[in-house]
Amino acid sequence: MSALTPFATTRVMLRLHRPALYVWAGVLVVAGALLLWLYGPLTDAAASAWLVWNGCGMSACTYDQDAILTYKSLALYMSIAVNLVPFLVAAWAGASLTGREMESGTAQLAWTQSISPARWLTAKLALPAALVTAGTSVLVLLHNLVWSKGDGKIDTAKPWTDDLTFHANGPTTVAFALFGLVAGALAGLALRRSLAALVLALVGVGGVRAVVSLALPHLWPSVTTVTDLTGEGPKSLGLTVDEGLLTSTGAHIANPYCGSSQFSACRDLYEHLGAVSYYTDSHPFSHYWPLQLVATALVLALTALAALVAFRLLKRHTGAATVTAVTIKEHA
Repeated sequence: MSALTPFATTRVMLRLHRPALYVWAGVLVVAGALLLWLYGPLTDAAASAWLVWNGCGMSACTYDQDAILTYKSLALYMSIAVNLVPFLVAAWAGASLTGREMESGTAQLAWTQSISPARWLTAKLALPAALVTAGTSVLVLLHNLVWSKGDGKIDTAKPWTDDLTFHANGPTTVAFALFGLVAGALAGLALRRSLAALVLALVGVGGVRAVVSLALPHLWPSVTTVTDLTGEGPKSLGLTVDEGLLTSTGAHIANPYCGSSQFSACRDLYEHLGAVSYYTDSHPFSHYWPLQLVATALVLALTALAALVAFRLLKRHTGAATVTAVTIKEHA
Protein backbone atom coordinates (compact mmCIF):
# COMPACT_ATOMS: atom_id res chain seq x y z
CA MET A 1 0.00 0.00 0.00
CA SER A 2 1.44 3.40 -0.97
CA ALA A 3 1.86 6.22 1.51
CA LEU A 4 -1.04 8.59 1.95
CA THR A 5 -0.76 12.05 0.43
CA PRO A 6 -1.15 15.10 2.74
CA PHE A 7 -4.60 15.73 1.25
CA ALA A 8 -5.65 12.14 1.84
CA THR A 9 -4.28 12.25 5.38
CA THR A 10 -6.31 15.39 6.11
CA ARG A 11 -9.44 13.81 4.68
CA VAL A 12 -8.95 10.72 6.83
CA MET A 13 -8.47 12.93 9.90
CA LEU A 14 -11.69 14.82 9.22
CA ARG A 15 -13.67 11.62 8.67
CA LEU A 16 -12.23 9.91 11.74
CA HIS A 17 -12.96 12.85 14.06
CA ARG A 18 -16.16 14.07 12.43
CA PRO A 19 -18.21 13.95 15.68
CA ALA A 20 -15.63 16.11 17.48
CA LEU A 21 -15.68 18.55 14.56
CA TYR A 22 -19.45 18.84 14.81
CA VAL A 23 -19.27 19.41 18.56
CA TRP A 24 -16.57 22.07 18.11
CA ALA A 25 -18.64 23.83 15.47
CA GLY A 26 -21.68 23.70 17.76
CA VAL A 27 -19.71 25.16 20.67
CA LEU A 28 -18.48 28.03 18.50
CA VAL A 29 -21.94 28.79 17.11
CA VAL A 30 -23.72 28.74 20.49
CA ALA A 31 -20.99 30.59 22.41
CA GLY A 32 -20.56 33.10 19.59
CA ALA A 33 -24.29 33.80 19.44
CA LEU A 34 -24.48 34.36 23.21
CA LEU A 35 -21.46 36.67 23.15
CA LEU A 36 -22.97 38.67 20.30
CA TRP A 37 -26.18 38.99 22.30
CA LEU A 38 -24.15 40.24 25.23
CA TYR A 39 -22.23 42.65 23.01
CA GLY A 40 -25.32 44.11 21.41
CA PRO A 41 -28.79 44.45 22.97
CA LEU A 42 -28.00 43.06 26.42
CA THR A 43 -25.08 45.42 27.11
CA ASP A 44 -27.13 48.37 25.88
CA ALA A 45 -30.09 47.41 28.09
CA ALA A 46 -27.93 46.80 31.18
CA ALA A 47 -25.97 50.04 30.67
CA SER A 48 -29.20 52.01 30.35
CA ALA A 49 -30.57 50.39 33.52
CA TRP A 50 -27.42 51.26 35.46
CA LEU A 51 -27.59 54.84 34.18
CA VAL A 52 -31.13 55.16 35.53
CA TRP A 53 -30.21 53.51 38.83
CA ASN A 54 -27.17 55.71 39.41
CA GLY A 55 -29.27 58.80 38.68
CA CYS A 56 -31.87 57.86 41.26
CA GLY A 57 -29.80 58.76 44.28
CA MET A 58 -31.72 58.04 47.47
CA SER A 59 -35.11 58.36 45.85
CA ALA A 60 -37.19 55.45 44.57
CA CYS A 61 -37.24 54.90 40.83
CA THR A 62 -38.08 52.30 38.21
CA TYR A 63 -35.26 50.63 36.28
CA ASP A 64 -34.76 47.43 34.29
CA GLN A 65 -33.45 45.12 37.00
CA ASP A 66 -33.88 42.04 34.81
CA ALA A 67 -31.45 43.43 32.23
CA ILE A 68 -28.81 44.03 34.92
CA LEU A 69 -29.18 40.56 36.42
CA THR A 70 -29.28 38.81 33.04
CA TYR A 71 -26.12 40.61 31.90
CA LYS A 72 -24.33 39.82 35.16
CA SER A 73 -25.16 36.12 35.05
CA LEU A 74 -24.53 35.57 31.35
CA ALA A 75 -21.27 37.54 31.39
CA LEU A 76 -20.01 35.32 34.22
CA TYR A 77 -21.11 32.13 32.49
CA MET A 78 -19.47 33.14 29.21
CA SER A 79 -16.20 34.02 30.96
CA ILE A 80 -16.23 30.56 32.53
CA ALA A 81 -17.10 28.94 29.21
CA VAL A 82 -14.24 30.62 27.32
CA ASN A 83 -11.81 29.62 30.08
CA LEU A 84 -13.03 26.02 29.87
CA VAL A 85 -12.19 25.71 26.15
CA PRO A 86 -8.56 24.59 26.79
CA PHE A 87 -9.83 21.87 29.14
CA LEU A 88 -12.34 20.71 26.52
CA VAL A 89 -9.57 20.53 23.91
CA ALA A 90 -7.24 18.68 26.30
CA ALA A 91 -9.91 16.12 27.21
CA TRP A 92 -10.64 15.38 23.55
CA ALA A 93 -6.96 15.23 22.58
CA GLY A 94 -6.10 12.85 25.40
CA ALA A 95 -9.08 10.56 24.95
CA SER A 96 -9.55 10.55 21.19
CA LEU A 97 -6.71 12.15 19.24
CA THR A 98 -3.98 9.68 20.19
CA GLY A 99 -5.07 7.72 23.26
CA ARG A 100 -7.86 5.77 21.59
CA GLU A 101 -5.78 4.83 18.54
CA MET A 102 -2.81 3.77 20.68
CA GLU A 103 -5.11 1.71 22.90
CA SER A 104 -6.88 -0.03 20.00
CA GLY A 105 -3.74 -0.58 17.94
CA THR A 106 -5.00 1.30 14.86
CA ALA A 107 -2.05 3.72 15.08
CA GLN A 108 0.47 0.88 14.93
CA LEU A 109 -1.39 -0.60 11.95
CA ALA A 110 -1.28 2.73 10.10
CA TRP A 111 2.47 3.03 10.70
CA THR A 112 3.15 -0.32 9.05
CA GLN A 113 0.89 0.21 6.06
CA SER A 114 0.63 3.77 4.86
CA ILE A 115 2.25 6.50 6.95
CA SER A 116 5.34 7.02 9.07
CA PRO A 117 4.92 7.65 12.81
CA ALA A 118 6.30 11.19 12.54
CA ARG A 119 3.92 12.10 9.71
CA TRP A 120 1.06 10.48 11.59
CA LEU A 121 1.66 12.66 14.65
CA THR A 122 2.20 15.77 12.54
CA ALA A 123 -1.13 15.21 10.84
CA LYS A 124 -2.77 14.57 14.19
CA LEU A 125 -1.58 17.93 15.52
CA ALA A 126 -1.53 20.27 12.52
CA LEU A 127 -5.19 20.37 11.47
CA PRO A 128 -6.64 20.39 15.02
CA ALA A 129 -4.16 23.12 15.97
CA ALA A 130 -5.40 25.30 13.11
CA LEU A 131 -9.06 24.72 14.01
CA VAL A 132 -8.47 25.25 17.73
CA THR A 133 -6.49 28.45 17.12
CA ALA A 134 -9.10 29.91 14.79
CA GLY A 135 -12.12 28.98 16.90
CA THR A 136 -10.67 30.00 20.25
CA SER A 137 -9.40 33.30 18.80
CA VAL A 138 -12.93 34.16 17.67
CA LEU A 139 -14.36 33.49 21.15
CA VAL A 140 -11.60 35.52 22.82
CA LEU A 141 -12.12 38.43 20.43
CA LEU A 142 -15.87 38.45 21.04
CA HIS A 143 -15.39 38.26 24.82
CA ASN A 144 -12.95 41.18 24.69
CA LEU A 145 -15.45 43.24 22.69
CA VAL A 146 -18.19 42.46 25.22
CA TRP A 147 -16.02 43.43 28.18
CA SER A 148 -14.69 46.60 26.52
CA LYS A 149 -18.19 47.80 25.66
CA GLY A 150 -19.47 47.31 29.20
CA ASP A 151 -16.39 48.64 31.02
CA GLY A 152 -17.29 51.84 32.85
CA LYS A 153 -20.97 51.53 31.94
CA ILE A 154 -22.00 48.49 33.97
CA ASP A 155 -21.18 48.64 37.67
CA THR A 156 -21.14 44.88 38.16
CA ALA A 157 -18.75 44.22 35.24
CA LYS A 158 -15.64 42.38 36.33
CA PRO A 159 -12.36 44.36 36.39
CA TRP A 160 -9.59 43.47 33.97
CA THR A 161 -7.61 42.01 36.89
CA ASP A 162 -10.20 39.28 37.50
CA ASP A 163 -8.54 35.96 36.63
CA LEU A 164 -11.35 34.63 34.43
CA THR A 165 -11.78 37.98 32.67
CA PHE A 166 -8.05 38.49 32.12
CA HIS A 167 -7.58 35.18 30.32
CA ALA A 168 -10.89 35.22 28.44
CA ASN A 169 -10.01 38.64 27.03
CA GLY A 170 -6.65 37.76 25.53
CA PRO A 171 -4.40 35.30 23.68
CA THR A 172 -3.42 33.35 26.80
CA THR A 173 -6.59 31.29 26.38
CA VAL A 174 -5.58 30.43 22.80
CA ALA A 175 -2.15 29.39 24.07
CA PHE A 176 -3.71 27.27 26.83
CA ALA A 177 -5.91 25.57 24.22
CA LEU A 178 -2.90 24.72 22.06
CA PHE A 179 -1.07 23.43 25.11
CA GLY A 180 -4.10 21.29 25.94
CA LEU A 181 -4.05 19.84 22.42
CA VAL A 182 -0.37 18.90 22.58
CA ALA A 183 -0.54 17.78 26.22
CA GLY A 184 -3.46 15.49 25.37
CA ALA A 185 -1.59 14.01 22.42
CA LEU A 186 1.48 13.47 24.59
CA ALA A 187 -0.59 11.84 27.34
CA GLY A 188 -2.17 9.49 24.81
CA LEU A 189 1.23 8.45 23.48
CA ALA A 190 2.68 7.98 26.95
CA LEU A 191 -0.19 6.14 28.63
CA ARG A 192 -1.79 4.42 25.61
CA ARG A 193 -5.14 4.43 27.38
CA SER A 194 -7.80 6.95 26.45
CA LEU A 195 -9.37 7.52 29.89
CA ALA A 196 -6.05 7.83 31.70
CA ALA A 197 -4.74 10.18 29.00
CA LEU A 198 -7.88 12.34 29.33
CA VAL A 199 -7.33 12.74 33.08
CA LEU A 200 -3.61 13.46 32.71
CA ALA A 201 -4.25 16.06 30.00
CA LEU A 202 -6.79 17.86 32.20
CA VAL A 203 -4.38 17.85 35.13
CA GLY A 204 -1.61 19.18 32.89
CA VAL A 205 -3.67 22.09 31.58
CA GLY A 206 -4.96 22.92 35.05
CA GLY A 207 -1.44 22.86 36.47
CA VAL A 208 0.02 25.10 33.77
CA ARG A 209 -2.86 27.53 34.06
CA ALA A 210 -2.46 27.73 37.85
CA VAL A 211 1.29 28.32 37.57
CA VAL A 212 0.83 31.06 34.96
CA SER A 213 -1.82 32.80 37.09
CA LEU A 214 0.51 32.75 40.09
CA ALA A 215 3.48 33.99 38.06
CA LEU A 216 1.50 36.60 36.12
CA PRO A 217 2.09 39.61 38.42
CA HIS A 218 5.84 38.99 38.20
CA LEU A 219 6.12 38.71 34.41
CA TRP A 220 6.47 42.47 33.88
CA PRO A 221 8.06 45.26 35.99
CA SER A 222 5.48 46.74 38.34
CA VAL A 223 4.86 50.36 39.30
CA THR A 224 5.42 51.46 42.89
CA THR A 225 2.84 53.82 44.42
CA VAL A 226 3.49 55.61 47.73
CA THR A 227 0.54 57.05 49.68
CA ASP A 228 0.11 58.84 53.00
CA LEU A 229 -0.68 56.95 56.20
CA THR A 230 -3.76 59.10 56.72
CA GLY A 231 -5.49 57.01 54.06
CA GLU A 232 -7.25 53.73 54.76
CA GLY A 233 -4.49 51.64 53.21
CA PRO A 234 -2.23 51.10 50.20
CA LYS A 235 -3.64 52.18 46.83
CA SER A 236 -3.29 49.70 43.98
CA LEU A 237 -3.25 50.76 40.33
CA GLY A 238 -4.86 47.48 39.26
CA LEU A 239 -3.14 44.12 39.62
CA THR A 240 -1.32 44.09 42.96
CA VAL A 241 2.10 42.45 43.26
CA ASP A 242 3.03 43.51 46.78
CA GLU A 243 1.98 46.05 49.38
CA GLY A 244 2.90 47.14 52.87
CA LEU A 245 4.51 49.92 54.87
CA LEU A 246 7.53 52.00 53.95
CA THR A 247 9.86 53.06 56.80
CA SER A 248 11.98 56.21 57.06
CA THR A 249 15.01 54.15 56.01
CA GLY A 250 13.27 52.96 52.86
CA ALA A 251 12.66 49.43 54.14
CA HIS A 252 9.51 47.56 53.21
CA ILE A 253 7.63 45.94 56.07
CA ALA A 254 4.35 44.03 56.30
CA ASN A 255 1.08 45.92 56.54
CA PRO A 256 -0.59 45.34 59.94
CA TYR A 257 -3.91 46.47 58.41
CA CYS A 258 -4.63 48.83 61.27
CA GLY A 259 -6.14 51.58 59.16
CA SER A 260 -5.67 55.32 58.94
CA SER A 261 -3.10 57.11 61.13
CA GLN A 262 -5.88 59.53 62.04
CA PHE A 263 -6.81 56.95 64.67
CA SER A 264 -4.49 57.32 67.66
CA ALA A 265 -3.95 53.57 68.10
CA CYS A 266 -2.85 53.20 64.49
CA ARG A 267 -0.69 56.32 64.65
CA ASP A 268 1.11 54.93 67.71
CA LEU A 269 1.61 51.58 65.98
CA TYR A 270 3.08 53.19 62.86
CA GLU A 271 5.41 55.32 64.97
CA HIS A 272 6.56 52.21 66.81
CA LEU A 273 7.25 50.47 63.49
CA GLY A 274 8.97 53.53 62.05
CA ALA A 275 6.53 53.61 59.14
CA VAL A 276 6.11 56.84 57.18
CA SER A 277 3.83 55.78 54.30
CA TYR A 278 2.09 52.96 52.49
CA TYR A 279 3.60 51.44 49.36
CA THR A 280 2.06 49.30 46.64
CA ASP A 281 3.73 47.48 43.74
CA SER A 282 1.05 46.98 41.11
CA HIS A 283 0.24 46.93 37.41
CA PRO A 284 -2.00 49.58 35.82
CA PHE A 285 -4.27 48.74 32.90
CA SER A 286 -1.52 49.89 30.50
CA HIS A 287 0.39 46.73 31.51
CA TYR A 288 -2.43 44.47 30.35
CA TRP A 289 -1.01 43.64 26.94
CA PRO A 290 2.62 43.25 28.07
CA LEU A 291 1.42 40.78 30.72
CA GLN A 292 -0.78 38.98 28.19
CA LEU A 293 1.97 38.65 25.59
CA VAL A 294 4.66 37.49 28.01
CA ALA A 295 2.30 34.93 29.55
CA THR A 296 1.26 33.75 26.07
CA ALA A 297 4.90 33.36 25.01
CA LEU A 298 5.59 31.34 28.14
CA VAL A 299 2.68 28.95 27.48
CA LEU A 300 3.62 28.59 23.81
CA ALA A 301 7.18 27.72 24.83
CA LEU A 302 5.79 24.98 27.09
CA THR A 303 3.61 23.82 24.19
CA ALA A 304 6.62 23.55 21.89
CA LEU A 305 8.49 21.63 24.58
CA ALA A 306 5.56 19.22 25.00
CA ALA A 307 5.44 18.70 21.22
CA LEU A 308 9.17 17.95 21.16
CA VAL A 309 8.77 15.42 23.96
CA ALA A 310 5.85 13.81 22.09
CA PHE A 311 7.91 13.32 18.92
CA ARG A 312 10.88 12.02 20.91
CA LEU A 313 8.65 9.59 22.77
CA LEU A 314 7.07 8.41 19.53
CA LYS A 315 10.50 7.86 17.97
CA ARG A 316 11.63 5.85 20.99
CA HIS A 317 8.55 3.64 20.76
CA THR A 318 8.75 3.05 17.01
CA GLY A 319 12.50 3.07 16.35
CA ALA A 320 14.67 5.40 14.34
CA ALA A 321 13.18 4.50 10.99
CA THR A 322 11.31 7.33 9.37
CA VAL A 323 9.24 5.29 6.96
CA THR A 324 7.88 1.80 7.61
CA ALA A 325 5.61 1.32 4.61
CA VAL A 326 5.17 -1.99 2.92
CA THR A 327 5.02 -1.81 -0.93
CA ILE A 328 3.26 -4.60 -2.81
CA LYS A 329 4.39 -4.97 -6.41
CA GLU A 330 2.31 -6.77 -8.94
CA HIS A 331 3.88 -8.34 -12.04
CA ALA A 332 2.13 -8.77 -15.26
